[in-house]
This record gives sequence, C-alpha cells and structure tokens, in this order.
Amino acid sequence: MSFPLIIRPQLPTYTCRSCLIRLSRASRRPISSKTGKDQKANTALPTSPARTRFAPSPTGYLHLGSLRTALFNYLLAKRTGGQFLLRIEDTDQKRTIPDAEQRLFQDLRWAGLQWDEGPEVGGPYGPYKQSERSLVYKEHAQKLLDSGNAYRCFCSAERLNALAEHRHKLGLATDYDRTCASIPKEESDDRAHRGESHTIRLKVPDQYPTYKDLIYGTFRPLKKRGHVTESSFEDPILLKSDGLPTYHLANVVDDHLMKITHVIRGSEWMPSTPKHIAMYSAFGWTPPSFAHVGLLVDEKGNKLSKRNFDTDITAFKEMEIFPETLTNFAALLGWSHKEKSDVMDLKTLVDKFTLKFTKGNTTVTFGKMQFLQRKHALSRAQVGGAKFQEMVTNVANLLTAPDSPYQDWRKVVGSSFPEEYIAQIIAVDAENYTNANEFLYRNAYFFTPLRPFHDARAPMSTSSDIPMRAQQFLSSIATEQDWNKENLMRKVHEIIDGREQGKAGSKDVYHYLRKMVTGQEEGMRIYDVMLILGRRETLARLGVEA
Repeated sequence: MSFPLIIRPQLPTYTCRSCLIRLSRASRRPISSKTGKDQKANTALPTSPARTRFAPSPTGYLHLGSLRTALFNYLLAKRTGGQFLLRIEDTDQKRTIPDAEQRLFQDLRWAGLQWDEGPEVGGPYGPYKQSERSLVYKEHAQKLLDSGNAYRCFCSAERLNALAEHRHKLGLATDYDRTCASIPKEESDDRAHRGESHTIRLKVPDQYPTYKDLIYGTFRPLKKRGHVTESSFEDPILLKSDGLPTYHLANVVDDHLMKITHVIRGSEWMPSTPKHIAMYSAFGWTPPSFAHVGLLVDEKGNKLSKRNFDTDITAFKEMEIFPETLTNFAALLGWSHKEKSDVMDLKTLVDKFTLKFTKGNTTVTFGKMQFLQRKHALSRAQVGGAKFQEMVTNVANLLTAPDSPYQDWRKVVGSSFPEEYIAQIIAVDAENYTNANEFLYRNAYFFTPLRPFHDARAPMSTSSDIPMRAQQFLSSIATEQDWNKENLMRKVHEIIDGREQGKAGSKDVYHYLRKMVTGQEEGMRIYDVMLILGRRETLARLGVEA
C-alpha cells in the first residue's frame, strides 16, 4: 500500500514536525569531528560588495523579528558598499492583508532602511513582486522537469491525506512515496496538456548536500532512515496546482536571478536550507552564503508573539520610540560587537557591523530599549535640529490638547506658545526622556501653578531661618536679566554661609529650595529649575511677590 505526503496543494511551505526535528538535528552535525576546522563559523566580512534582500509577505505587518532580519541584511549591504533589495512575496493572495504592503514600505523607511532596488524604486532585475513573476517560475519549473530533477504529481488531496494518516500511525514522517515520479514523460505531458490538476515536485537526492552556514559552520544532513515496507521522499512542491510557486521555488529562483550573494534569515528556515541547496544544484547554480540567526524568545524561552510583545512597528511608534532607538535595540538582539558603548545610531551600526552573531536564540527584555531611548533622546538634545524639534512638538501637542491635565499651564509659561519653554526643559532633562506623556508627568511642576507652594508641603520648623534668608537673598537679584546661574549659585552659597551651621547645613538649604519650588524630594538640578521657571515664578513659589 502506497500513499503520499500530507501537503495540501495550496500550502507552499508545509514541513511536518518530524521532518523539522530531523533536519534541525541534521543541520547541527559537523562534517568532521577530527579537526573541527570545517564546523567553524566564518564571520569575516565579504571582500566584495554584498547584495542582500528582505523578502516579506504582505500577510502581516512588520514586527520586531522581521525588522531585525531586514536590518541585518541592510547593514551587511551598506557595510560592504553593496545593495539592499526589497522583494514582496505576495503569492499567498488568500491571506494577504490589503494595507500590509504599504505599511511595510512606511515602516522600513521610518526605520531608515531604504532599499536600493525593489517596489517604488525599480531596478535591473524586476519586477520585485512575486505575483508579477509567474511566468519566470513556470519557465524554471519546466527546466527542472526537462532535466529530470522534478516531476508532475497528479495525486489528489484525499490521497495525500490518506497517506499522511497511514504513515502517522506507523510513527513515520509524512513524506511522499513518489507514486507519480514513475509516470512516463509522454503520459505526464499529455495529462498536463489536457488540464488535469497537478503540482510539480522537486526530486530531492538520496542524500542532501552539505552547506556552510556563516554562523554555525559546515553541516551535513543526517542520512535518511527508511522503513522495511514504506519508501518515502520529501520531494517538496515547487509549483502549486493553481500555477503559483511555493516559497521554495520562488525564493531560490529570485535570489539567483537578482544576484543575491548573502542571505541572513531566522533559524526557523534552517530545515529548508538543504532543500534549497539541492535545488541550486539541480539548476547548476552557485547558492548564496547563508547566515541563520536565532529566534527571539521571551524570558520563559517562548518565541515572541503578539501575546508577549512581538507587536508590529506601529505599536513602537505609538509609544514614541525613536527609529534610531528601535534599530539600535534590534541590532543588539543576537549580534555582538567590541565597542565600549551599546548606543549606536544607524550610521554607526553600518560602520561597526560584522557577521559575528551569537548562536542560539536571543532572550528579549525591553528594559534595554528604554535605556537606549533615553540615550538617544540625550543625543537629539545635544545635536538639535529636526529630531529634537519633534520631541518638543510631541510634548507641546500633549500639553495643549483639550483633555490635557495641565489646564493652567499658561499661568506658569506666560505664553500661549510653550515650545521654547518646553525646549529648555528637554535640553536639561533629556537623559530622562522616554516619551511626551512620561516627560510631562515627571516635570508636571513646570506646568502647574503651585502657589502658595508651602501649603502642600510637610511643615518646616518655625525656628528655621532658611525661608527668610531664601526670600531675602534670592529676591535681591533685582531683574530677570540678572537671573542667571552664576548669580543664583552665589546667592545660595550666601544663604548657606550666613547660617550658624555653615556648609554643614547646606543639605537643608537645598532640600528646602527643592521642596518649595518643585514639591519633590529629587529631580533635575535646582539651579536649572529656577532658571527655567524664571525669577517671578520662582520667587512666588518661595512666598515673595516679585
């Protein structure tokens, strides 16, 4: 009794669990255990320009994991003076999301990953959408038929399912039995010409060839383990019954025709790599270099998903994560470097990029992203320009919104246009900036009239001379023009020196000033606070009518 593989003709990339396990184990077996030389990774950068690609499917939006894949390919291309291509794998029309393609374009550009060739850009090897390349795939499937490296399969879905159930009961992989491989060419051609439904399968070799992964080194797939009465072959489908290609065929053909030299992709594709290498061999082509990076997992070792924060890029935008923060964060997930600091913008990442990736999966914790956000905020404040202005605008929009909790901000700012005032605060407190909402919450005292301020504070000792001295010395700075850091520091030191405790009581002076002016126990430097608030507002909070 013979049956074939449970691959529904419309599902292009199905691989049964036992195949995944077997191929995954195979991909970890070194060629030679004597010297160990062959199993070493090759992390050296290519000596010639690399052509890389990112090939997403518009069946979903760009997520953290897919952004990381695109980023690594982009960095390798730019580091070597090569080209980064974008290719849309849109042959799965039933699962395509209408706006996913445009969202992919927008998100990649937002992250700074502009492609050199691809949709909306063009290039010499287009079209760059698989739905527009159907004839190319049919021609190449025919070449494999003509060379005897592929065959038509006329088996019905019912037969395939029956075979799968039978083999599953025997505890075997649900592979195909090559029933249709023995059909004479003339009969196969005639049945296809008469319109009989069929797929085209790759006739895989008895033993997959070895391949060298840039991360895991050279590997040899395990030898097939057969069954006394059951013969089986993986023979993946290349062309589906509707004439559209599966991932396997389209991927190999496109990478070859578009002259891709390096493919960096997730380790979930490692089981498919032997099939792809076999197909390159069947065509007589040289395959690109492969580098498989580990999966992104949570702290429990589970693959990131929507349930554990592998949300699409829109979510990070809504959190106001800067693009340079997200690319910096994504780059550190599985890539190692020798720099003293992890903080790098896209240009720095390009300049420092190597192929030194960590083996195995990468655990994602988002505390690092918040750290990087603060560091990039500080950089924006130091550099100024459009990116700094974007931060100011976000805070101003939130502050002036109709539902803003800071309705009296004009009484403090003294103007209906708070941008300049906000810019001063961000410039001083940028190292603590994460987003506009948290910034406003942290610095609420800058936007809320708190007079008489001491009423809301823990009562100070009536015998203390600090309030009187603070009012006296600080109000002696007569004009806003004289209200500068140098004069403020001098007056505060006079307050300290004039007390019996002298410098030993300086802590009490600073504590009093901070509590009266901000209402907080800690925060940014008190001199910066008084400078931003200005003379009138600061003295009013100290109980002095300026």
